[in-house]
Amino acid sequence: MNPSATKPPHQSQPLTDKAEYTSPADKSGLPAGTLVHIGEKLESRCRITVTQYNAGTLIRREISSIAELQQLKNAGLITWINVDGLSDTKIIENIGQELDIHPLVLEDILSTHQRPKLEEYDNFLYMVIKGISLDYEKNFCLQYEQISILLLANYVITFKEKADDTFNPIYVHLQNHNGRMRQFGSDYLAYVILDTIVDEYFVVEDNLDDIMDPLEDNILFNSGKEMLQTVQQIRRGLISMKRNISPLRELLATIQRIDSPLLQPKTLRYYGDVYDHVLRVSDALESYRERISAMHDLYLSSISNKMNETIKFLTIFATIFIPLTFIAGIYGMNFEYMPELKWRWAYPAIWGVFITIGAGLLIYFRKKKWM
Repeated sequence: MNPSATKPPHQSQPLTDKAEYTSPADKSGLPAGTLVHIGEKLESRCRITVTQYNAGTLIRREISSIAELQQLKNAGLITWINVDGLSDTKIIENIGQELDIHPLVLEDILSTHQRPKLEEYDNFLYMVIKGISLDYEKNFCLQYEQISILLLANYVITFKEKADDTFNPIYVHLQNHNGRMRQFGSDYLAYVILDTIVDEYFVVEDNLDDIMDPLEDNILFNSGKEMLQTVQQIRRGLISMKRNISPLRELLATIQRIDSPLLQPKTLRYYGDVYDHVLRVSDALESYRERISAMHDLYLSSISNKMNETIKFLTIFATIFIPLTFIAGIYGMNFEYMPELKWRWAYPAIWGVFITIGAGLLIYFRKKKWM
């Protein structure tokens, strides 16, 4: 797929319930393998979509219970089961029992704070990847979604935290009877899912360019608190993206090294292409981090320069008034014999001295280019 292709923003489904959050501490003391959803509850129910296909057949339907999977088993079709929403742990448990998924894997699926990783089991491969999208209503506000992928013989199962349009391009590709997806196996489908998620990283990268270019141009002229908050928000976002994308390189490198009957040699080269895309994104993130750090330093330098200009102005102002204050202090002393006080033109004369000294200092400062 073309990584530079522009994609529409995510359109998440409206939630019916207020989002709830379960922390890992809530699971403390429970035995290993206990199924408890950890993270934010983004969907009030689980929605299961089953897509089955081969070169000449394409079937897509939504099922309401795991019992229906028994009726859909067909050795001649590639079956893709997509689960949107992880709040119903019973459904996840039933899927695990139906397809013989290890309980520890089911536990990891429900714990949405996993780092990207690959685990190899006897009859399946388990992958975790982070979907990243932008909240277009806010300034560079990133949204993360854990996506778990199970690759079995003729089966791919994906678990997502919420219903959105992330996989819509895949459904479109499946409509093409002559497309490569319809000719290849489940390992190629897993590749396409990974590639589609990684392509979203390029969308975030393009939007980041649109944000940072004008930010660099305006930072010297607008050094308010809002500018600093924007720079800090982008900086935190880049660190978070780096933390979630870097392990993906290890995941894809491991896929190309392992000897698994689930991965065909002709498909491995496609995983290498995704690996190259992730390297490009990682390099771009490193470049953005350097740019935002330079912008942060430039912002601090701008503030420092403005402070220096203010201090210089106050210093010049004080320097002009030091001799005037000295003269005024002398004639303010209560001595009995001060002949100048009785002169007729003493008052205008002292003003003349004040103006001359002030003007002379101003001319001197201008010649020195201090003003």
